[in-house]
Parts: sequence; C-alpha cells; structure tokens
Amino acid sequence: MKFGIIRERKNPPDRRVVLSPEACAAVTDTHSEATIIVEPSPIRTFSDSEYRSKGFTVASEMEKCDVLLGVKEVPIAALLPNKKYFFFSHTIKKQPYNRDLLRAILDKNIELYDHEVITNTNGIRLVAFGRYAGIVGAYNGFRAYGLKHGTFALPKAETLPDQNALIAELSKLTLPNIKIILTGRGRVGNGAREILDAMYLKRVNVGDYLEHEFDEPVYCQIDASEYNKRKDGVRGNKADFFANPQEYRSNFYRFARVSDFYIAGHFYGQGAPYLFTREDAKKDDFKIGVVADVSCDIDGPVATTIRPSTIADPIYGYDPQTETEADFKREGTVAVMAVDNLPCELPRDASVGFGEAFVKQVIPAFYNGDKDGILERARMTQNGKLTERYAYLKDYVGS
Repeated sequence: MKFGIIRERKNPPDRRVVLSPEACAAVTDTHSEATIIVEPSPIRTFSDSEYRSKGFTVASEMEKCDVLLGVKEVPIAALLPNKKYFFFSHTIKKQPYNRDLLRAILDKNIELYDHEVITNTNGIRLVAFGRYAGIVGAYNGFRAYGLKHGTFALPKAETLPDQNALIAELSKLTLPNIKIILTGRGRVGNGAREILDAMYLKRVNVGDYLEHEFDEPVYCQIDASEYNKRKDGVRGNKADFFANPQEYRSNFYRFARVSDFYIAGHFYGQGAPYLFTREDAKKDDFKIGVVADVSCDIDGPVATTIRPSTIADPIYGYDPQTETEADFKREGTVAVMAVDNLPCELPRDASVGFGEAFVKQVIPAFYNGDKDGILERARMTQNGKLTERYAYLKDYVGS
C-alpha cells in the first residue's frame, strides 16, 4: 500500500496536513509494507526537509500512490482519476458550492473517503480538528473582548507557534470579574475549556453561576440538557434531546441575562431550537457583549452570528436593534468572532493531534480487512457511483 501526502491547493491556503513526519514514521514502523510519498509543498506546517529527515521521499509522484491523503477539498483540475482520496469534501449536507466537485469525483472513478464520516459503529467521529477549533476559538474570544473594551491587545493566534504560546499570552492578562458561559462538552467545548482551565479561571455550577456574583472571573460549561427543556414539562436529557430536538425549546436566556462573554462550542442539529433569537438580543436585560462562535452556524442558533469571519479579519459587530453589522467597539453592539476555519491558526498542533488519531483509528483498517467497518462507513463513492450509505446524494449530483 502506497500512501501519498498531497499538497493543499485550496485558497485561502491551509497549512495543515493529515500525517506529520512523526505520524508517517509511526505508520511505517508498524506496517513494514506501507510506503509514504510526500508531495512537495511551500506552505505545509511541516517542511519538506522535516519529512526527508525521517527518511521519506518528497516528490511530485502522487500518481504512483494508491491512497492520497489531504485535508481540504482538492480542486477538480488536480484530481487524479482511479485513486482513493481522503479529505473533507463538504458534500454530505448537499453543499451547493461543491456539487461539481462530487460530480468530478464520480466521473474520474475516484473512491472518496470523507474525514467527517470516519466513525465508529455508534456514529461517533474518530478523527477531527474540533479540539483545536475550541482552543483557538476561546483564545480569539478573549482577544475580541480585550479589543472591544480597550483593556488589552492579544497578538493574533496565527502569529504564535503553538497552544503553549497562546496560554502564555493569556496568562499575562488581568481580567475583570466577568462571567463566561461555554456551551458544549464535545471536542470543541472541551478544547475551549482547556484554555479556560489553563488560565486558572474558576469553574462554577449552574446554580451558583445564575444566582451569585463573584469577586473574580468565572465560567460555567453547560450542555444541551442545561440550555434546553422539553416543551411538555417532562424532565428531558441529552440523549432524548438529540433524538427528539423538535420537542424542546431553549432555556438559554437565563444565562444570557448574567453572562458577559459567550463561547459557543455546541453541536447544532436539524430541528433543534435556537439558543437565543434576534428578538432575545434586543431585550434590555440581554447582557452578552462578546460572542466567540466556534460552531459558526450562520443565521442559526446564535442569532448574532450573521456571517463567518476570517483569520485576516476575525471580529465584526452585531447591532441587535437594527439586526445588521456594525462597529464591534461601539456601545450596544455585540462583538462576534466567527472564524470558520479556526484550526488553521494552530496548524502544527492541529496536524499532530489529527495524525495521531488517523494512525490509531484509520490506518489499521487497511491491514485488518476493515474488520470494524471504518473504511466502509466513510466510503462515499466507488466504481463511479455513490455507495449505498450516500445514495441520498443522487439528486444532489443529478444522477
């Protein structure tokens, strides 16, 4: 089996990679029959020389490989026919901007495996960048807070080398006695919590957070069962919410009345209620002044998120009264950080974490007959057709 580490060609540039040099070495050390060729790249977070130093061939020879590993979508013109590809295709939700990409994949008889659907038998994702989205998102949120209030100026995350450097910058801050609410306990939410804990911020429970004032900054991490409740008054739980989201309504506003800073790290599913609406944000007692929307669902559950922002220009303002964009430093506006590719700001750490999971969860499937069905579940196309699991995309690709 020959694996190829492809060069990322999508714009804006993405410096991440599926396998670091150390991860490549872990593959070949464990599977002596595996070969890895690395396509040269001027932007990859690990240099060509770092791969060469581990003994790997760096050459424009992807046509010699069986399985090609990338992060973002491969431009249609760069797709090699009759190959197996792994990348985030952003097609499983019928995203219109990638319809032609999926059509080209079928036309070129490519076997596509999407990172987003590499799961276990319970549907839990096995490889993801979510932790690093949470880490960078929380950092960027504090940066937005400082800029909005003119109290401190953190450097951009993309200018810092790693997570430890982010924490070092945050450790220099003296925060006022603010309340920070964090939604989500998955990879994203717990990644954000890593930052809050590294700052030694006090974590408090829901009751104390809602009812008490503190003489220091505090945070509260909540999950779906704490910011939603069943419409019929019956006591719900997280499993029931995910199975029957339409039966719930938001109970988040009680947090919006007492929070200064909101980090959104939750998963939002079809049919789930919004956490807060545009009408909620107009109310006199709506207190949130800064939103770090790591989940970044546009015109969705976090009403202040009206568009994604960019690494180059990460913060915008939302005027609740006019429901339009405004200067985020202006009184009465909410500062919104809604960068939708946050792990790109921490490419080295993100690549290491992703690669470790890929080596552990995916690579063995190529050598054990895919005994756990990992490849089968992630395979979207085969022999020029959609696989049965993804047949729902037929109308999307027009076949």
